[in-house]
Amino acid sequence: MGVTASDIDFMRYALEEAEKAYREGEVPVGAVLVIGGEIVAKTHNRRESDLDPSAHAEVLALREGSRKIRNWRLSGATLYVTKEPCIMCAGTMVNARLCRLVYGCGDMKGGAVRSLYQLLSDRRLNHRVDISRGVLEEESALLLKRFFRERRTAPGKDKSCS
Repeated sequence: MGVTASDIDFMRYALEEAEKAYREGEVPVGAVLVIGGEIVAKTHNRRESDLDPSAHAEVLALREGSRKIRNWRLSGATLYVTKEPCIMCAGTMVNARLCRLVYGCGDMKGGAVRSLYQLLSDRRLNHRVDISRGVLEEESALLLKRFFRERRTAPGKDKSCS
C-alpha cells in the first residue's frame, strides 16, 4: 500500500508523542491510532512512568482506541508508530485485527514486522496487517539515536543487565 499525504501528517503527530516520551525520560516512541480519518488515540512509551513492561506506545494506543470505540476489534483502524513494533506489540495488532500499520524506522534488534520477524504478514496466523514502512524514517531514527547516545554518556549510567 502506498504512502499518502495524510500518512505523513498522522506520523508527525506520532513524532510529537515520541518527543513527549523523550522529555519524560522514556524511550522516544510515539503512536497514533486513526479510524475513519480521525485520531482516536495518541500516546507514547510509558514503561518507566507506569512501571509496566507492557506500556509500549502501540499497546497503549490500541487499548485506548478499543475503549473509545467500545470494541476490541480495530479492523478499520490504522496505527502510526515511529519505530518498528516488537513481538508483543505486533502480536497485539494481530489480536486486535488492526487493518494497517504505518511506521517510521526499523528496529534491527527487536523488530517483529520486517527486521527480525514478520508477524504481521505470517500466513500461519488468523489475521494479517497491511504495512507501510519508512514514513518520516530519518526523524524517527534521529530521535532514538539522540536518546540512546545521551543515555550511554550519562554519568552514573545503570550497568545492570537489560
